[in-house]
Amino acid sequence: MEDIYVTGRNPIIELLKTDRKIDKIFIAKGSPKGSIKKIVGMAKDKNILIQEVGKSRLDAISEGSAHQGIAALVSGFKYSGIDDILEKARNNNQSPFVIILDQIEDPHNLGAIIRTAEAAGVHGIIIPKRRSAQVNQTVYKSSSGAVEHMLIADVTNISDTISKLKDEGLWIYGADMNGESYYFDTDLKGAVALVIGNEGKGISRIVKEKCDVLIKIPMLGSISSLNASASAAVLIYEVLRQNNEKKKE
Repeated sequence: MEDIYVTGRNPIIELLKTDRKIDKIFIAKGSPKGSIKKIVGMAKDKNILIQEVGKSRLDAISEGSAHQGIAALVSGFKYSGIDDILEKARNNNQSPFVIILDQIEDPHNLGAIIRTAEAAGVHGIIIPKRRSAQVNQTVYKSSSGAVEHMLIADVTNISDTISKLKDEGLWIYGADMNGESYYFDTDLKGAVALVIGNEGKGISRIVKEKCDVLIKIPMLGSISSLNASASAAVLIYEVLRQNNEKKKE
């Protein structure tokens, strides 16, 4: 597990709310103001080393992205297991709600999906270990720190993982532009896993064949598809809506 840098004020505030080990925090030289002053106070309460550095050092650490005058050095992200995700649902007395990402390559998309999933109460996200974006500095920033509150499992084989989830009683719904039904006409209540495919190729053939139902989002304009994170957001909140309506019945 390689150490990584986390940049940006909100992601670091979320880090400090957890028990995650932070080796050091770097802040831009000068008197800390606003939320950086708040971060410094939180870090001091946890006895975390704080070092003032020049802007050029922060620019190098952030690899050109907006660092907002602050960065933190942390140990690499600790991935969870499938059982951890299912146990979280059980402990909350809820039906499991899982997102499966089939070879999402853009870390910005991964971060955006994590942020939406965390906000909607998804129990966990599953990604493949290979040919997929992993949790890195960009994902932390794109998720605005939500990655620290989300269980993420990295698995060797998505197809085998789907079989395991089916054995646990989950229904698997794949997002596909040629799906057999629109998402709002599909019963998405109960134990659900949503599969979101690669930005360009969509869901792979093998994974597509493992899905119980392929669902689509209506595309009425000139563009034929949505960004992966936008598609995920639409479907995630439809699952949330349907399950909330079920509770009211």
